[in-house]
Parts: sequence; C-alpha cells; structure tokens
Amino acid sequence: MNPLKATMMQAIQGMELQTKRMGLSSENISNVDTPGYQRKLLMVAPQPPNADAFLETRVQLDRTEGVRNFDPDHPMADPDGYVTQSNVSLVTELADMREANRSYEANLNSFQQARTMYRSLLDVLRR
Repeated sequence: MNPLKATMMQAIQGMELQTKRMGLSSENISNVDTPGYQRKLLMVAPQPPNADAFLETRVQLDRTEGVRNFDPDHPMADPDGYVTQSNVSLVTELADMREANRSYEANLNSFQQARTMYRSLLDVLRR
C-alpha cells in the first residue's frame, strides 16, 4: 500500500475511533444521574499488520462502585435501604470528550494534509 493511502486510512480509522469515544461519553453523560448505571469504556487493541483494520475496539463496563445513598423509599433500594448511584463522573467524561474531539481534529488535519499531497502529486504528473 502506498504511504499516502496508508496515512489517509489511518486518519479515517482514527476519526472513527474518536467518534465512538464521543458517542460513549455522550451516553455516559446522559446517564450520570441514573441509579445503578455503570460507566462504559472503549477498549482499544492493535491488530496484526496484515489485518484489514488497524485497531480492534470493544465496550467494557467500569467496575468501580457508585456512591451508595440511604433512601429506603426509592424503588431501586436494596433490602438495606441503600440505592447505588451511577459511577459516572461528569468532569471525567467532559475531559474525555474534549480529548476525543482534539484527537478527531488531529486526524482530520492529517487526512487533509495527505489529500493535499495527493493533489500536488497529481498536478506534477499532469505536466
């Protein structure tokens, strides 16, 4: 595979990865006040060089315990009267979303640079 095409493919997959991260962060933020909700994490593993995709992703639940509040009248209270809240931290999710957004922009810039180099190469070959 030529280097410019490989660069563009890596940038595309990087943008897709960051889109998944932003989607999971949005889902986590929307459930920050949902009792018993567990934060979702995107796990990324590199693929072997001959694979079609550069990265393999899977969603995993964060096993950190949420804060337990005493509320015996709540419908989700356990037999002791405690309700386990969500383990999502709004500050952490906003920071993750900002990082994913910046990474997306960096991949987009890389893609645009490779596209510009392709155009320049085509212009040289046309002469």
